[in-house]
Amino acid sequence: MNKDEAQEQESNQEQEAATLNINSDENIAGTQLLNDPVAEESEMEALRMKIQELNDRYLRQAAEFDNFKRRNARERIELIQTAGKDVITELLDVLDDSERAQKQLDSTEDISQVKEGVQLVFNKLRNTLGNKGLKPIESVNKDFNVDLHEAITEIEAGDEMKGKVVAEVQKGYYLNDKIIRFSKVVVGK
Repeated sequence: MNKDEAQEQESNQEQEAATLNINSDENIAGTQLLNDPVAEESEMEALRMKIQELNDRYLRQAAEFDNFKRRNARERIELIQTAGKDVITELLDVLDDSERAQKQLDSTEDISQVKEGVQLVFNKLRNTLGNKGLKPIESVNKDFNVDLHEAITEIEAGDEMKGKVVAEVQKGYYLNDKIIRFSKVVVGK
């Protein structure tokens, strides 16, 4: 290796050191040494801050969710306690009519008037419940259906009534197209 090549190699090394500005040896000129702490501490501090921020956000969301669950449970309890309020409020009119009918029973001797009054109270009760979505299940003379009917007994009813509902012991009801009570029926065999 001649002198020119050695100078060129040394020049190249100086340029690399200048661009990197990092020295591996304390004795060589440069602004930053490899054994000096570089940007690692500031990176670590930034990561610590990010972890603290995420932890704080997590704790706030967990507390917010707990508050939501408590508020939701409280509202649900209130809803359950007052769910039938509107139905009961409307039935109070029927109760008032029933009390008036009871007073008439005590004071009136005319049976036709008493019958008419009681019939009006029953009709008002049916209409009030019907307005709330209550519908009776029609059963008599229909085919027996285990999804709608509960068979109490079977009786001989002839060939045309075989497998059909002969009589209804207790009426069944839908509430908004959902069965809330099955019809108790007598089935022909």
